[in-house]
Amino acid sequence: MDDYIQKKQELLTYAKQSFDEALFAGTSGNLSTYDPQSGIIVITPSSVSYATMSIKDIMVLKLDGTILQGDRRPSSEWRMHAEIYNAKPEIRAIVHTHSPYATSFAVSNETIPVILIEMVPFLGGDIQVAEFALPGTSDVGTQAIKKLTDRNSCLLANHGAVAVGSNLSQAHIRAVYVEDAAKIYALAKGHGNVTVIPTKYIKMMLNRNK
Repeated sequence: MDDYIQKKQELLTYAKQSFDEALFAGTSGNLSTYDPQSGIIVITPSSVSYATMSIKDIMVLKLDGTILQGDRRPSSEWRMHAEIYNAKPEIRAIVHTHSPYATSFAVSNETIPVILIEMVPFLGGDIQVAEFALPGTSDVGTQAIKKLTDRNSCLLANHGAVAVGSNLSQAHIRAVYVEDAAKIYALAKGHGNVTVIPTKYIKMMLNRNK
């Protein structure tokens, strides 16, 4: 019996849900979970349509990229996932999206400020932009880690967004909030001035969640 069948099924479910929510298009974006005790990553495959993706397409590999299960190629961003897991073992799930509003701010290299109070408990504050790194390299993860020190998400310059969590459900909802905040910020900027939540209230929310 496949020891990873439940993890694969969960990953497939969230991958399809994320696709339906337009967090990515085509075959872009990727999701993974990590077990620090075994050092095993369960991750979506590369260049497989989410519409036709099945549980047999989900890949299982070690942190160094050694494939343990699956006949596909793992996501081209597996090195980014591995880099984040290796640096922050408390993270157990990653959702990397190309959601349009968030990615538009990644392209403009613009931080999304705290415009919604829910950004504090869900994302840890504003959504900062990690420096550009060539997609498919571990440098993408290295740059992301710098922005994930006290945050649960960040933008990847000219690339997309990353949300992390202790499980897939948490990482996914954070990815949803990243796109929601980006969309509202973009719309507000189109209307004129944007009012950012004062720092004192952000600190109050952070203290409340400790």
